[in-house]
Amino acid sequence: MSQSTVAKSVVPLLMPEAGNSMEEGTILQWSVSVGDQIAEGDIVCEIETDKAAIEYESPTAGRLAKIIAEEGDTIAVKEPIAYFADNDADLDQWLDGQASTTSKPQSNSSAQPSADIQQSTAGTPTPTSLETSSETGTRRAASPAARRMAREQGIDLNSVSSGSGPAGRIVSTDLEDIEIHSPLEVAAATDTSGTRQPLSKMRRTIGKRLQQSKQTIPHFYVRSTVRADGLYATYKQQADATGCTLNDLIVLACGRTLAEFPAFRSRLDGDSLIEEPGSHVGIAVGIDDSLVVPVVLDVQKMSLGQLASRTSQIVKDARDGKVAGMGRGVFTISNLGMFGVEEFSAIINPPEAAILAVAAVREAVIVENGWMRPGRVMTLNLSCDHRVVDGVAGAKFMARLKELLEAPEQLVTG
Repeated sequence: MSQSTVAKSVVPLLMPEAGNSMEEGTILQWSVSVGDQIAEGDIVCEIETDKAAIEYESPTAGRLAKIIAEEGDTIAVKEPIAYFADNDADLDQWLDGQASTTSKPQSNSSAQPSADIQQSTAGTPTPTSLETSSETGTRRAASPAARRMAREQGIDLNSVSSGSGPAGRIVSTDLEDIEIHSPLEVAAATDTSGTRQPLSKMRRTIGKRLQQSKQTIPHFYVRSTVRADGLYATYKQQADATGCTLNDLIVLACGRTLAEFPAFRSRLDGDSLIEEPGSHVGIAVGIDDSLVVPVVLDVQKMSLGQLASRTSQIVKDARDGKVAGMGRGVFTISNLGMFGVEEFSAIINPPEAAILAVAAVREAVIVENGWMRPGRVMTLNLSCDHRVVDGVAGAKFMARLKELLEAPEQLVTG
């Protein structure tokens, strides 16, 4: 059998990149064993990221021939953690070919590396991840994010004793505790009043991602006040039968609205837009002093009862440190209504195109046909990425969402 034929039957299973800030993941537990036949979408293992634990769904189908990342191993994103192959002989031949190709010296220094060489084994630093010291001539393994952070903050990578990445590679989180003091910071340090405590790793990650979002994404906002009498009454009627919350009705309405507006299921990728087929809705969940966003997949296909059951489970799991569907959301809902908040705006969770801020259902005086009456209202604020969605689309999306929420019988019977 030729090497090209073998290559087609061997598929590396790579450490997933569950979010733009993820550099590496730790294998917590394998759910499958060598020799198992895996279907696309099957849970193969549980992975810990810098935010939470996630279940890794297999991106392909096939026979699991070899696991190379054991439980407890930390592997860089897009590096192999296991291999699919029809039989062990094909895999051995393929791996031998990889080893022999990698060990050959390049006769032409300008030659481009082959596709096989680019698929390096887990934990082996590639030439692009090495930092050279002009003073000592030694090279330190570092991730691209770490090198960029070191350049921006003037950090000498050789001053870092050891990295926490694979094979001692330095990652950006290793540099976060290195204090670089500006003159203003030195002056502020003379004030000994108050207490100081370091930010948690998750808090730093959230801060960086949202700062990047606010600085690089052109946000625009659409606000609407919904008449919520019918919504509140429907919630009360359905709570016992389905176990739903008021937020479940809002999530369901958003899922169905997303199905009608493809732009809100799209994300920017370079000069292209990638449209997701399903309404995968993220729900912002506060945990301790931080925030995670578990995702409900294909909300547009669910009944209210099915959605209520699913959201209840993923919120519970999120508070236990396990985040469902991490990195797969197309739209996020942030609800602060339970705290009596009347209105707020939310920052877009990249790479999504929009986020909905939901305030409290509150009593108000409603003017209708010139008459005043008591009723309930709820204010919604939609934050949109103007690179993906324009103002007219944002207004139409909000109008349709308001229509569904003000006639919630469509959500129950539809």
